[in-house]
Amino acid sequence: MTGRQKLELTWVGKENRPALEPRILLEDAPRSYHAPHRVSDESLFDNRLIFGDNLLALKALEQEFTGGIRCVYVDPPYNTGSAFDHFEDGLEHSIWLSLMRDRFEILGRLLQPEGSLWVSIDDNEAGYLRVLLDEILGRQNFVATVIWEKRTSRENRRVFSFNHDYILVFARDRARFEQTRNLLPLSDEVRGRYKNPDNDPRGPWQSVSANAMAGHGTPSQFYKLKTPAGVLLDPPAGRCWLYTQQRMEEEIAKGNIWFGKDGRSVPRVKRFLSDTEGRGLTPETIWRADEVGTNDSAKKDLIALFNGKAVFDNPKPEGLIKRILEIATNPGDVVLDSFGGSGTTGAVAHKMRRRWIMVELGKHCHEVIIPRLQKVIDGADRGGVSEAVGWKGGGGFNFYRLAESLLVTDKDLSTAQKPVYVVNPKYDAKMLIRAICKIENFRYLRDNRWHGASSEHHFLYVTTSLLSQRHLDSVTVQLGEQEALLIYCTRRASGLKVPHNIEVKKIPRDLLAKCSFEEDRV
Repeated sequence: MTGRQKLELTWVGKENRPALEPRILLEDAPRSYHAPHRVSDESLFDNRLIFGDNLLALKALEQEFTGGIRCVYVDPPYNTGSAFDHFEDGLEHSIWLSLMRDRFEILGRLLQPEGSLWVSIDDNEAGYLRVLLDEILGRQNFVATVIWEKRTSRENRRVFSFNHDYILVFARDRARFEQTRNLLPLSDEVRGRYKNPDNDPRGPWQSVSANAMAGHGTPSQFYKLKTPAGVLLDPPAGRCWLYTQQRMEEEIAKGNIWFGKDGRSVPRVKRFLSDTEGRGLTPETIWRADEVGTNDSAKKDLIALFNGKAVFDNPKPEGLIKRILEIATNPGDVVLDSFGGSGTTGAVAHKMRRRWIMVELGKHCHEVIIPRLQKVIDGADRGGVSEAVGWKGGGGFNFYRLAESLLVTDKDLSTAQKPVYVVNPKYDAKMLIRAICKIENFRYLRDNRWHGASSEHHFLYVTTSLLSQRHLDSVTVQLGEQEALLIYCTRRASGLKVPHNIEVKKIPRDLLAKCSFEEDRV
């Protein structure tokens, strides 16, 4: 394989791509939930919980949020062949790849230039998913594979006891992500490593090796080093000193080199706690259970939150999501999870004062996620990361459901060979306008003479009445000289004289070429 060849993953049905209908979102106000008052100035109320198929929901979000999401975390079905109470986890491999491809393509477009994608997965599909994401986001934008210790007990009935999962980390633009990602705060365990045996006025410190691999050094890094006690030291075999002799003498004079209490030991470089606290810690790729939690600890937290009732299998611990958001986001950023599960991402993002969007289709959206978030907002959730982030409650979310398909088949007029489409009778005029705006990629204009705009000079107008010449002329006079208009109508008069800056399309005929309708599950 040459350097110019691109590695691509192939599977049966890869060429089949759904022509998705971009649905509108309908708020279900009784299920939305907000704190009765603002707990703090940082309270966020514009979060979104969406009930519906996540692929259609992502398509619904695309127009508004393309380039606007700072962090995506998803925990998709692992395709292990096992069945869980809340979702089917054992799809045929090719189908699984197609489902993932369609979703990750949209997720990639939603990311900000500094944004990142974090995907939980296990050994069953990790290798294939890595290649798939290389293809979608670009191999150059792969950041890391994190190993998360998801359990601490041993499974003796298996060939191997699987104690870890992976989190694949990709950036929209790796260079921009590396410039903007956050370092991790110091933990008490890390702070405990810093001591001050020589009473250095700069405070506690820990030491690192003052030598390096010989192959990385220059001739000026090979010399005899004299310790404060007068001992002459050569670099260890196969190593060289970290600094040149002149630089080493300067560092010794500054008190930055430690030779042990007797001044006779191999030199080590002092790293001060005060310097590290100002910068933070570079994230590592192994995340231990005692640092971020396990599936079991997460399940226990949920059981406690739901008064002793087990409500979800294998939830992700809040500490795991907290670490991701610490690295990838800042307060106020938008976090998206399109496989909402038990709602951990939204709960942690809310507590950390990040805006969030979650999508979930299963019954646990109503039975687990909504009551869980209500407890978070009420300040009644004291588990998880609540204490660590100082959570007191507040904020809220709006609950949305996906609208039904805009066009449906007329059962009386359709045949097996030729379906006849009509506007869904459940759509009122406002819903129809919003749907056509979304399908044509126009921004919906509320309370305006035009119903949508794609630029400062290009507008959309929708009418369900007959578009007569008189009607068209009355619309035309409202257009400026440099403005253009797209009109959608259900009926048009014959012999209509249409100006050059106006285009007329018919409902439903011209909508049918845009996408597939009546596909509720993709």
